[in-house]
Amino acid sequence: MQRLGFVRNGIAALAGALTMLVGCTSVPGFAPDVEEPELALIYNPAANYHGPDRNPIIVIPGLLGTRLVDQATGTLVWGAFEASAVGTDPEGLRLLALPVRDDVPVDELRDGLEPDGVLERIRIRLAGIPIEVEAYARILATLGAGGYRDEALGLAGEIDYGRDHFTCFQFDYDWRLDNIANAKRLGSFIEEKRRYVQDEYRERYGIENADVKFDVVAHSMGGLVTRWFLRYGAEGLGPNGEAPELSWAGARYVERAILIATPNAGSVEAFEQLVSGDQLAPLLPVYPPAVIGTFPSAYQLLPRSRHRAALWDGDPERPVDLMDPDLWQRLGWGLASPDQDEILQVLIPGADTRAERHRIAVALQRRMLAQASAFHAALDSPAAPPDGLDLHLVAGDAAPTASLVSVSSANGRAEVIKVGPGDGTVLRSSALLDERAAVGWTPWLVTPVAWRHVLFLPDDHLGLTQSATFRDNVLYWLLEAPRPSRD
Repeated sequence: MQRLGFVRNGIAALAGALTMLVGCTSVPGFAPDVEEPELALIYNPAANYHGPDRNPIIVIPGLLGTRLVDQATGTLVWGAFEASAVGTDPEGLRLLALPVRDDVPVDELRDGLEPDGVLERIRIRLAGIPIEVEAYARILATLGAGGYRDEALGLAGEIDYGRDHFTCFQFDYDWRLDNIANAKRLGSFIEEKRRYVQDEYRERYGIENADVKFDVVAHSMGGLVTRWFLRYGAEGLGPNGEAPELSWAGARYVERAILIATPNAGSVEAFEQLVSGDQLAPLLPVYPPAVIGTFPSAYQLLPRSRHRAALWDGDPERPVDLMDPDLWQRLGWGLASPDQDEILQVLIPGADTRAERHRIAVALQRRMLAQASAFHAALDSPAAPPDGLDLHLVAGDAAPTASLVSVSSANGRAEVIKVGPGDGTVLRSSALLDERAAVGWTPWLVTPVAWRHVLFLPDDHLGLTQSATFRDNVLYWLLEAPRPSRD
């Protein structure tokens, strides 16, 4: 297998690894020069208002942000990282990987794992020392300051809300799966919670069949799931990868969507993980590319070729098409690597020969790349959202972020040769879905997404949601900012 020649500082590697794990925890920094705003004081009147015209919230995590449990045994496969957790032994790899099959459509790949709640906190044990890292607890705490009462925390008895836990919901999902499949699941989830809120409104306010709409706060890859649902609802791709009709079906249920650090144009880091595997942090397991390569969602995080994120031998006139399955097979990237056969023996126990395992793995990789290409095309087509739907974006723009990879035409080795402004994982331009790299630079942003508001913060992918500026602004957007649909 040709491995990527990425060179990263040890501390930066740890921070970047934890980024993909926890999604919204800050690396310690300098104390602010001024006091942080007292959000509970600022938003107290709005926080105490719970009328039926205040939208409930749905929180959607990003990649790795949901616990996964083996339904057959109750084993926690993802969500705890200590001696008793599933590791990279053959059984652990088999459990975490999706089935490697050539007879199942990508959007129907499933196994025995089920989502089991959003990762509010993550326990990590390094050198025998237990460490607890906040995951999505900070977002929930911010929403709590705004008076939102989380259903999961209330039903679990962690906080006594009485019967008032109907204003905030956590959408857990299997982040390995195709993002379109998860968008369909989001549609079912919203329908279920909508009926629940309607019942509460009927009992509390005497309103029959209330036209309940939600606000969505989605982090990282969760923003891609959200955007698909808003544009296409529960519709999937056609039999030949055709985009469904752009109906904005999900906008019927959502009024304001806030996307945080979403890789709308992909991430070079996804390319690295698919080719070389990933180690979440020092002393934690290394997950091989053959395992990560079974996740349809990982391919849907690849950069667009038109943005020239990869070049042959660094030549700006020779862009690399990272969505070309023949290229992945020829260079032995990811699932196509001959070095992954030992892992494939575990993942495809029914295949008796190396050649058969390689054939099945390459066929799956080919279909996943095709699915990702069609997913990108459907999401990237320009379309103004309908009246009544606001799209907000929060992005980092101060952390050096991999932006350009040079691929050797001689041996397929790749190395980052350029960085750009971003959050350390997602480029500023990717979050914006800035098309100027494809169409030519202009002084004004060119993007197919009609952002209503954009907030840039000098924080990394970990720290964006811990920022006092983020917390203040997100509560303003949710609680006080005018809504054109209600003018």
